[in-house]
Formats: sequence, C-alpha cells, structure tokens
Amino acid sequence: MKKTVSFFLLIAAVSSLAACNTVHGFGRDVERLGEKVQGK
Repeated sequence: MKKTVSFFLLIAAVSSLAACNTVHGFGRDVERLGEKVQGK
C-alpha cells in the first residue's frame, strides 16, 4: 500500500514539474497560487 501511494505522489510531482518545464517556472506558478490565495 505504501509503495502505491509513494508511486502516485512521485508521478504527481514529476507531472507538475514537467507541466511548467523548469524549476523556475514552478516557482512562478507557486507564487501566483499564493497571490490568488491572498486575494492580490
């Protein structure tokens, strides 16, 4: 069970990084998400 959960978390992490192509892009996406949460 733990291996299955770990596998899906790994796939989700890789997919999210691949979606924005770079770690820099990932940082910008997280920053935008934070701004939306704060209502800016």
